[in-house]
Amino acid sequence: MKYPPKHHQEHYFDNVITVVKNYPFASLITAKDNLPFITHIPMVYEQDGSTYGKLVAHIDKYNPQVATLTENAEVTTVFYGPDCYISPAIYSTKQLPTWNYIFAHLRGTVHLLKDKEAVKSTMVRMTSFLEGEHPKYQLAQDDPRMDGLIDYIIGFEIKITAWEGKFKFSQDKLARDRELAKQELIKSQQRDVSEFVAKIFKNHHQE
Repeated sequence: MKYPPKHHQEHYFDNVITVVKNYPFASLITAKDNLPFITHIPMVYEQDGSTYGKLVAHIDKYNPQVATLTENAEVTTVFYGPDCYISPAIYSTKQLPTWNYIFAHLRGTVHLLKDKEAVKSTMVRMTSFLEGEHPKYQLAQDDPRMDGLIDYIIGFEIKITAWEGKFKFSQDKLARDRELAKQELIKSQQRDVSEFVAKIFKNHHQE
């Protein structure tokens, strides 16, 4: 593969799955009649004994993308790790502006979950994963509130068949500049977004 350049390609599957596990809110991408469909949903990785494992997810049954999620349909998912603008000012040598990022692309085939209890089970497992090591909430399989929800969602799994890690963090620079770019990427994730979020909430109008 000539693109991205070799030094921007991740060659270790475990590193790609680390992105998936730490940034599970992803883009689901499909197409029908040359029209792309994209939905942003959480997708949780599970190892099932196959070569690459699977993703589990669910989607609103009224989402038009559902029409593309047929059994064994091929889909692409994109998981977005940290990214940021890199100013030449941060380097110890003379450079040009760039953008660094850590993304994971997974391709696979769809398996639709027809059994309601199976869909509930994925919701329980996803909730457990997303709550993390110190959960403050636990979703029960027999929670009656799920009975009112289950008819309005489509549960599915994606058997992973191919993967790409698109990791760009100044690998072509000197070791000192790579470290400076790494610190800039870390720092960019720590910025205060409270003013931005407050403004979006204030200016958002619901019809």
